[in-house]
Amino acid sequence: MASEVNDSAPATLEELFRLIAERAEAMPKRLRQCADFIAQYPDRVAVSTVAELAAAAEVQPSAMMRFCQELGFTGFTQLQRLFREEYARNWPDYATRLSNLRELGAESPAAMLAEFVEAGRASLEKLMSTVSPEMMENAVEVLARAPMIHVVGFRRAFPVACYFDYAFEKMRVPSFLHTGVGKLNTAHALREGEAVLAITFAPYSAETVAFAESAGKEGLSVVAITDSLSSPLQRLDAIPLLVSEIDVGAFRALSATFALAIALAVAVGSRRENG
Repeated sequence: MASEVNDSAPATLEELFRLIAERAEAMPKRLRQCADFIAQYPDRVAVSTVAELAAAAEVQPSAMMRFCQELGFTGFTQLQRLFREEYARNWPDYATRLSNLRELGAESPAAMLAEFVEAGRASLEKLMSTVSPEMMENAVEVLARAPMIHVVGFRRAFPVACYFDYAFEKMRVPSFLHTGVGKLNTAHALREGEAVLAITFAPYSAETVAFAESAGKEGLSVVAITDSLSSPLQRLDAIPLLVSEIDVGAFRALSATFALAIALAVAVGSRRENG
């Protein structure tokens, strides 16, 4: 029965996405479509029926069911449970987030500031263990030698993308900020030998992932600033720089992310200047 639990199935989203990354290339075309869609739109898995999800992925519901079984699940319900648990835990609406703040006792502006300062401090300390020195070096090398850096990041990542474009401009590093203004597709600006700096955090921006995928297919190097090994950017053979922000009542700041952005931008500018 679909409601039964298969203990051999992935127990967390991180395990699931790792398994998808390992098996996706060997899957039949329709199952690979399921894998690609779920990786790009994880929040839709939590709130859709199998029929709705299959239609969005442009496959038959039977293909979606086979995909679930291929990964060790008894059916769609067991797979969906992972996404619902993550969705409920990490992405409450803003009314719930404000309620969470009140429960923390952070009702006064001063108390709220103290909470976010402490969360920022903890996030900064954690950054030193999540960013691999080897990946940081690889990212700097790739971006420093690129004739043009294409920067893309939407929603919460947009301020970070804007900062990169500002910093690169001040250091005379050629860059192109892709904003999505007017729903214009700017992927045509990509040229051979250039690099993409893609920034996205859960729930991952489909636009950012699609742009990075397009760049990868054109043979461009991709540097990804993201928050987890389960990020869909991990499937693109990108250079990952992982940053995890501690939340306050389900509100997440960008303290560690901006620290990483400043360090990366300055390192790239310095490497280019020194040849």
